[in-house]
Amino acid sequence: MLLGEKNPVLVLGKHHIAKLIVLHFHELVRHQGYWITTCKRLVYSLISSCVKCRRLHGAFVSQKMADLPEERLTSCPPFTYVGVDCFGPWDIVTRRTRGGSTNSKRWAVLFTCLSCLGIHIEVIEEMSTSSFINALRRFISIRGHVKEFFSDRGTNFVGGTRELGINSIYVEDSSLRAFLQKQETVWRFNTPLSSHMGCAWERLIGVTRRILDSILFEVKHAKLTHEVLCTFMAEATAIINARPLVPVSTDPDSPCILSPSALLTQKVNHSVEDFENRSLHDVYTSQWKCVQTLAERFGSRWRREYLQSLQVRRKWKTMQENIRVGDLVLLKDSDCHRNYWPTGLVERVFPGKDGLVRRS
Repeated sequence: MLLGEKNPVLVLGKHHIAKLIVLHFHELVRHQGYWITTCKRLVYSLISSCVKCRRLHGAFVSQKMADLPEERLTSCPPFTYVGVDCFGPWDIVTRRTRGGSTNSKRWAVLFTCLSCLGIHIEVIEEMSTSSFINALRRFISIRGHVKEFFSDRGTNFVGGTRELGINSIYVEDSSLRAFLQKQETVWRFNTPLSSHMGCAWERLIGVTRRILDSILFEVKHAKLTHEVLCTFMAEATAIINARPLVPVSTDPDSPCILSPSALLTQKVNHSVEDFENRSLHDVYTSQWKCVQTLAERFGSRWRREYLQSLQVRRKWKTMQENIRVGDLVLLKDSDCHRNYWPTGLVERVFPGKDGLVRRS
């Protein structure tokens, strides 16, 4: 038996020599994880404080998910708080000539009710402020007054993109601003590069695209006109608004499905009440009571079933320390490898409400 095996050298885990030994082998394994008997706590503390390891393998900064914004939880008429986004374009036939046909493009504006997640789609001829104002006028004429509009500060609604040759709607244009002021409506932008703040309508744009792709696939050999495109948009709107907001119950005593369409139209089936053998007074009285009962029933189910399902936090569940002035940070760049991400020094911070990550 060797002398070192019989009388091994004992080094305390908190001793400076132990730290030097761990740092030496940490460099030899190229900043990868390893295990040393009885030194797990020391190794973990050194790896977690290693600047190179945090640069190569460190987790991104996150914060606890905040409560839902007030506009998602307020019991109000549909389309009082509305999320807006544009998508497209589609090529359509606008004029037929002897030599063929003339094509042009069409876009769509998606209006999403933030309380019931119902949608309304308007087709516009061009991505301009005037076309967008016309779409707003049609939407407000059908759905009523809107208190607040919400949108991402993307290329669709920022006028500076005109210099880059990108079709856009300038929300801060004088004509659009005057229209919003006349309607006593506020337009709110989400924080730049925060797509999760607009997931309420971003997700529905993806659903709408999938439905339209399925519809357009069936007529891919036919010429698409403006009238046909508007019809397809209306059909896609009806399909999306008919989707259940909560899991469908198997209880035979509650066969009605809570959907945006039920909240918007107060209709749950295709049956029509027969008023042939009733007086005029009975017709008005029964209809008023029926509508009022349906409205109260759907409103109570919306609060009891739908709102409760929105309180689930699937990620960002714990409080984290916020970034402070003077912190050295690594700036994520999706266009290059992590080894080439630039570093930065925090000079100013802009904390949100309660310092939490906003939900949508």
